[in-house]
Formats: sequence, structure tokens, C-alpha cells
Amino acid sequence: MKGDDNMALIPRLMPNKFYLDDVFDDFMFPTMKESEFGKMKCDIYEKDNTYYLEMDIPGFDKKDVNIEIDDNDYLTITAEKTTDNNEEDENKNYIRKERSYGKYQRSFYVGGIDKEGIDANFKDGILKITMPKKAEEKSSKQTIEIK
Repeated sequence: MKGDDNMALIPRLMPNKFYLDDVFDDFMFPTMKESEFGKMKCDIYEKDNTYYLEMDIPGFDKKDVNIEIDDNDYLTITAEKTTDNNEEDENKNYIRKERSYGKYQRSFYVGGIDKEGIDANFKDGILKITMPKKAEEKSSKQTIEIK
């Protein structure tokens, strides 16, 4: 690194940087903040009478993730990680600290699925949930004679 390049670790503190950069970030994408659900982006698709949900949860372990489904057919995924503060961490003089700890949660309405058949797998920061649809109930139409 030469010249001002070594100061690239400390953005927005040097006079040659623009202080309004963050303002425009918030203006352009106000609902896509990392702290809200940026860590839990997902794809949901349907195939072979089954719904699939694949969610990126980087930096979390399997033990940090919880999946629940309530009586109102809402599937809630929660990922929570607490800070690992220890004496070794106190001796560090951070130049930049972007990784955050906390609780992230998303809920999805999943009516019409077989709750007993839900399966989940978590590997390499990716949560995969399969939810089979309920078998369609055959309508038993009956004609009633009028007397």
C-alpha cells in the first residue's frame, strides 16, 4: 500500500472522502438495511407438489437457528447470535468492525401445507426447508332430494 491507500480501512474519516455517501444509501434502499433482514435473504419455489425455501444465513451455526410454525400457519425463522466478548477482544484496537451480532427473524404464511412433513437442513450457512402441500381433499358432492 502506498500513500493514502493504507487509510482505506477508515472510510469517511479523511477529508478527501464524501460524508454524504451514507445518506444516499439510506435514500435509495430504505427497506433493505442489513440490520433488518439483509442477513436472511431467501428464494421460495414450488416443484413436484412441494414448496422449497432456501435462505442464506451467513455467519450462523445450526445451533443459532430456530424454526417454528404456529396454529395460524406462520413459519417463523429466527437466527440469533450473541457477541463473543472476552478479555482477548478487549485488547484489540479495531480499525473497522462491520460484523454484527443480534437477532434476525422472518415469518412466512404457509397455509395449505402438511405440517408433519416439513423438513429442514442447514449446511454452510444455507437453510433449506421443504414443505409438502396437503393432499387436495376430494369434494364429496351430494344431491339432496326436496320433499
